[in-house]
Amino acid sequence: MDLAENRGRFSDLLKELDIPYPKYGAAKNVDEAVEIANRVGYPVLVRPSYVLGGQRMRIVLNDEELENAVIKILKHFPDNNILIDQFLDRASEGEVDAICDGEDVQIMGIMEHIEPCGIHSGDSNAVLPPYGLSQLAIDQMREYSEKLALALKIKGLINIQFAIKDDQVYVIEANPRASRTTPFICKAYEIPYLNVATKVMMGDRKLSDYEFEEKLEGFAIKEPVFSFHKFPNVNKELGPEMKSTGEAIYFIKDTKDPYFRKLFKEKSRFLSK
Repeated sequence: MDLAENRGRFSDLLKELDIPYPKYGAAKNVDEAVEIANRVGYPVLVRPSYVLGGQRMRIVLNDEELENAVIKILKHFPDNNILIDQFLDRASEGEVDAICDGEDVQIMGIMEHIEPCGIHSGDSNAVLPPYGLSQLAIDQMREYSEKLALALKIKGLINIQFAIKDDQVYVIEANPRASRTTPFICKAYEIPYLNVATKVMMGDRKLSDYEFEEKLEGFAIKEPVFSFHKFPNVNKELGPEMKSTGEAIYFIKDTKDPYFRKLFKEKSRFLSK
């Protein structure tokens, strides 16, 4: 758990596995953060370790914004390890949910976000299976997911986030737990993956005991649900910190669907920095 959640240790693991990741550095104070950001190059993503929902994560464009972001993080999370990541501007984003039993890895689903990298995955419309990624990128996502699940010694569920730019896949983070997208995949593919994962975690079964048949025709879209009408004074701009309060599922036959085309047309509309 610590190896995945500690941003610095996780990046070191990616380096050992020869898995691409954005340039980064770990800082303990403002001065270290500024030095790292100038070495990595702006814009950068500032994020603390051990938080859920992208809490206190920010995309910053200069030293002043960085200093303010780091001070706020340290105010709420004293002594936290702060990671300064190169931000891959206008990259695509995807994610994988998988089950590992310590020996084998089952990729439950590969999703491609409609919104660009920079909006929290919980606030993005995620399409299952990918609608626009190349086969090269999909194969890389699958390969890196299997490597990470085994290296982290996962026995159960794992969610991995990716940035894709110029057909190069970069790992952003790995969450060794069930994610919000696991029930979405189960319903879309009509496979009881969560039951399988539970039995794997309890040691009752191995993945080799199961056969999986995906029944989805076309695409399924995981739609974020927001409650801005209940909180009218909340900033509605989307970014690395999650603001959605739920999700829904929407099925389409193909990408010619008017609803998908509308989402794709407006994908950058609410992105903030």
